[in-house]
Amino acid sequence: MDKFKPEQLQFSDVAISHFSGLLKKEDGNKSIRIGVKKAGCSGYEYFFEYAEIQDEDDTLIKHDDCTFLIDPKSFEFLKGSKVDYEEDGFNKGIKFYNPNATAVCGCGESFSIEKKQNSDSEVTSQVKKK
Repeated sequence: MDKFKPEQLQFSDVAISHFSGLLKKEDGNKSIRIGVKKAGCSGYEYFFEYAEIQDEDDTLIKHDDCTFLIDPKSFEFLKGSKVDYEEDGFNKGIKFYNPNATAVCGCGESFSIEKKQNSDSEVTSQVKKK
């Protein structure tokens, strides 16, 4: 069982394998940028994009041949989260277990965060991406 590391963003082995496969198919893209943006019916959405350049203030997380870049603002929303990849029938995609999220919309695409939150609550949010 993984130890909870509240100062980090953690990835399952399956998620690393998924991202590694995506990076191998892309020419020139060396990293995956993970972030949070204001959007969706609950307030925030996760996003993923390929990145060739690391910004000076990015948090860099390296697992095997995968490099992830997270801007400081997004990292505050993601700290302590676990990123997983799940396949359930026709549904497959990245799933976030984010202890910072206080609510998730019905479609699972967005989440909200309140300034004051209960420290023992864990809310699961899910994003379906290829």
